[in-house]
Amino acid sequence: MSNMKYLQNIGAYFIMIKDMFRRPTKWSVMKTLILKDIDDLILGSLGIVAFISFFVGGVVAIQTSLNISNPLIPKNLIGFATRQSVILEFAPTFVSIIMAGKVGSFITSSIGTMRVTEQIDALEVMGINALNYLVFPKFIALLFYPFVIAIAMFLGVFGGYIACVYGGYSSSADFIDGVQLDFIEFHIVYAFLKTLVFAFVLATIPSFHGFFMKGGALEVGKASTTAFVWTSVVIIILNYFLTSLLLG
Repeated sequence: MSNMKYLQNIGAYFIMIKDMFRRPTKWSVMKTLILKDIDDLILGSLGIVAFISFFVGGVVAIQTSLNISNPLIPKNLIGFATRQSVILEFAPTFVSIIMAGKVGSFITSSIGTMRVTEQIDALEVMGINALNYLVFPKFIALLFYPFVIAIAMFLGVFGGYIACVYGGYSSSADFIDGVQLDFIEFHIVYAFLKTLVFAFVLATIPSFHGFFMKGGALEVGKASTTAFVWTSVVIIILNYFLTSLLLG
């Protein structure tokens, strides 16, 4: 893809965001669409997020305990390191990349299928703002994404606790003491601010690739893959800049 094509896509993306807020759909219809997207994108993701968070938290705790096996280092640092790793990076960023695969692919394929079957053309013929009708409900639904990340944080730390205590790497008292050690409230604020930015990316980039795709069923699959790649790349880049801005 040429540099000019990249610039055209970036421009089209920001125009899409502007048009998403124009000519709003009737509230009675929009409410139904939002509730459906909350069910599909948020509630439908809780199972995989909970499963991954629990076990990754356990792995983080075990690896931390193995790397600080020196008897001179206090055992409560295992809980401290697990908490910091999960809250600052794993829950908001790693889970968002997982969601780019699950939620992003779902959004791109569902909107792309509507494009292929000319349902989007039908909406526009009826005078409906297709971007507001299709993309805006997903944007609102993903404002609940911090709720998913809060669960990921809790289960990540809890998974670390279970792995350490029942694996014999640390006592329950030491791990809990480490989790409570030097707790900084702003780290939670930082994680949720990142989460809201990532939620916007998760709602809009996959929607862009689905809405503006061309071709048939094969291109829907290609668009889903492209959406996942670009969503992940943008999340990683934004993660760097947000971390530098908020914690630097």
